[in-house]
Amino acid sequence: MADPTQVTFREADEEDGFHEECGVFGVWQVPDAAAVTALGLHALQHRGQESAGIVSHDGTKFHSHRGLGSVGDNFGDQKVIDRLPGRIAIGHNRYATTGDTVLRNVQPLYADFEFGGFAVAHNGNLTNAHVLRRALVRRGCLFQSTTDSEVFIQLIAISLYSTVVDRLIDALKQVIGAYSLVALSEHAMMGIRDPMGVRPLILGRIGTEGTGGWVLASETCALDIVGADFVRDVEPGEIVVIDDQGVHSIRPFAKLPERFCVFEYIYFARPSSLMEGTSVYEARKRIGRELAIESAVDADLVVPVPDSGVPAAMGYAVESGIPFELGIIRNQYIGRTFIEPSDHIRHLGVKLKHSPNRPILKGKRVILVDDSIVRGTTSKKIVEMVRAAGATEVHMRISSPPTTHSCFYGIDTPERSQLLASSHTVAQMAEVIGVDSLAFVSIDGLYRALGKSGRDAEQPFYCDACLTGDYPIALPDQADNADRQLSLLAEIK
Repeated sequence: MADPTQVTFREADEEDGFHEECGVFGVWQVPDAAAVTALGLHALQHRGQESAGIVSHDGTKFHSHRGLGSVGDNFGDQKVIDRLPGRIAIGHNRYATTGDTVLRNVQPLYADFEFGGFAVAHNGNLTNAHVLRRALVRRGCLFQSTTDSEVFIQLIAISLYSTVVDRLIDALKQVIGAYSLVALSEHAMMGIRDPMGVRPLILGRIGTEGTGGWVLASETCALDIVGADFVRDVEPGEIVVIDDQGVHSIRPFAKLPERFCVFEYIYFARPSSLMEGTSVYEARKRIGRELAIESAVDADLVVPVPDSGVPAAMGYAVESGIPFELGIIRNQYIGRTFIEPSDHIRHLGVKLKHSPNRPILKGKRVILVDDSIVRGTTSKKIVEMVRAAGATEVHMRISSPPTTHSCFYGIDTPERSQLLASSHTVAQMAEVIGVDSLAFVSIDGLYRALGKSGRDAEQPFYCDACLTGDYPIALPDQADNADRQLSLLAEIK
């Protein structure tokens, strides 16, 4: 288990920015399943660094190891892997969007039922978790964690259906939200996506046909590291059941319009992944080209804010004809620090993460390309750093539209009041972060870069709620919370 006194860079960087969701991974009938799962989770480490866990099954019983910290912190010791025998395993990387960062919230969650053991790893967020939790507690259910993922376990526990799959479907029909799940019972591994397909999940094949096993993962980059082949995306609203007879597909939900998370293309996914058949790397380059078309400016250099700004900056440079340079160098070794999180150290957070390439920047008019502006504090510090390195002008170009709304579907975002774009015009934002000019790709430009003609207001293809305020999935917990606050205020008065 990681030392809880160590300070993650999330703390040192003042938590400015979007934070990853979670990563899920599972293998069926693969030798050394836990070791393979640990490798898959390592490839998905960008999706969550707060905790990691693996549950395996050896044909007779389940084995589990969960801990705070990264995959390497928890599974870098072969002795730990040896305690997770079997050819079947599922795993989870967590970045908390609900519930505290404590051991009891680390996934996969496991429970013993009448039908046998059951484990679940969840990426996403249930928007009616609090409403369901209160109802379940009234029925006598005892929750062991504070994460919304345990709602699945409790709903399965009280279901009156006989089979594992039927109980799972019963539970899924009661939850509302955006989710992808990898679940494991004694006789099957299951992969599930929410009916709108907001969160990603893919199916892969490992080994030779007829003798190989199956893989479920959040992204295709996890297939590459374990030598597996991509088969297909798990479809929105689909349950893939993998057992000794093969792969079976169940579609228990009415078909809904697809609303895949657009920020997977902008920031969250690893550039080497394919998302819904689209190369993330190429998509980001195309967004950069759209950005150059929409907001050209005379300058000497195009400089990415590493690492997520790199492909978009490459696209911007190609379209504009302005040279691409690495004017900011990322420190690759800042994952954890033993420094106490004093106010002074927090202020130095950006300098721990990035350093200016002074010979490149000095005397130059610079275009900085980044993926988003959230609170604006990190952007301001980066601009100050580039100016201090001698840049004569600093122009910032952002490869997403302004982030004006919070996400309730599994992305850790600040409250809306803390989002700079929710209360400032673009000109005001430019003044706050100290740039000579600021521009964002338009929402239509973003859609064009992703192969659409533009955003159809009546039927957008992506979930872009954080950019538009168009929430495609109901938010019962938010409405319930507002009602309870109004009731409390009425009592006080």
